[in-house]
Amino acid sequence: MQIVFLFYDGMTALDAIGPHEVLFRLPGVQVKRVAKRSGPIRTESADLQLTAEYALSEVSHADVLVVPGAGNATALRDHPEILSWVRAIHATTTWTTSVCTGSLILGAAGLLKGLPATSHWAVLDRLPGYGAEPKHARIVEAGKIITAAGVSAGIDMALTLAAKIAGPQVAQALQLGIEYDPEPPFDVGSPEKANPAILEGLRTRLMAKFENA
Repeated sequence: MQIVFLFYDGMTALDAIGPHEVLFRLPGVQVKRVAKRSGPIRTESADLQLTAEYALSEVSHADVLVVPGAGNATALRDHPEILSWVRAIHATTTWTTSVCTGSLILGAAGLLKGLPATSHWAVLDRLPGYGAEPKHARIVEAGKIITAAGVSAGIDMALTLAAKIAGPQVAQALQLGIEYDPEPPFDVGSPEKANPAILEGLRTRLMAKFENA
């Protein structure tokens, strides 16, 4: 089974690394990291770089495609060759997935028309612009497309996917192996739970960050 991660400059590292930590452990998988051009990829954390070993032209199919998000995710609309590649790979996949604003990339590629989908809560209102039905949920499944909410939800998505691929016992063993047992110090992980002042302050900052998303 071939699992392919799309990398691009400005991507949010955890959107990819969280699912990668789960999925590379599945038995019998081959993981490829692909970008417009092979080589170092500058993440949203400017001093952190990841490496794409393959260029788009070198990968023509995937059993699983994982698309991470970024503050400027839909800047990829200025790179039509990437969106064309996403569409072409999607035609070959068993599962096409996204994390956070990665769903906006799937939308820009025309893959979410008429489908429910999720994204980071701050950009859910962008999904209808791509013909998608926004859902405020951690994970949304629509046929072979699975979208995950903000950043950390990528781990939940990967475990959900692992259960579909290898069965629930394998997925549970993977969850135990990475000790994914969240006990956050603050119960503010969604807009509904947050202090209104904190929510509005963060919303303002995120709107600036996601201005081009």
